[in-house]
Amino acid sequence: MRELIFATHNQHKSDEVARMIGDLYTVKDLSQTGIDEDIPETGSTLEANARQKATYVYNRLGVSVFADDTGLEVEALEGRPGVITARYAGPECDSVKNMRKLLVELANEENRRAQFRTVICLKIGESEYLFEGVVKGTITREFSGEEGFGYDPIFMPDGYNQTFAEMPMDVKNKISHRGLAIEKLVAFLRQIDDLK
Repeated sequence: MRELIFATHNQHKSDEVARMIGDLYTVKDLSQTGIDEDIPETGSTLEANARQKATYVYNRLGVSVFADDTGLEVEALEGRPGVITARYAGPECDSVKNMRKLLVELANEENRRAQFRTVICLKIGESEYLFEGVVKGTITREFSGEEGFGYDPIFMPDGYNQTFAEMPMDVKNKISHRGLAIEKLVAFLRQIDDLK
């Protein structure tokens, strides 16, 4: 089976994506490639960061690779945390600290509209392809649910009365920002005869 490198150290994301790609490709994350260092993410946009990570791994390994970057964009905060979603509460933060900071900032806000946006950059040889997925919803007022990761316990997608963290993984994957971007990636990969 053909292999595709996912430029991430995040085991949750890697497992989620591997399930979605299924038997089309064997997906390997960075822990299986010998790349242990953090990949620089210095771009000012999600697109730039996804491209930077994919290019970094491609230059190291010379194999087909894809990378993603995801931002939570909150209307009342003029699109923040956006590109710094994973580091919102500071460089040494974790998901709980990020969520707590966001809930404090929105404590007096009635407008809790937000969207998750994922951009994937696929690099095959010198060619690059971008795929985007967006899911709209609201930020809840408290944590709810044990599944998922990141901001999942406080994000409720439109049309549902559960947060991402309360949903079974297969339901979340069908509607999530990353799921929608991966669907586009998979559709594209099915059109390719073989990876170079």
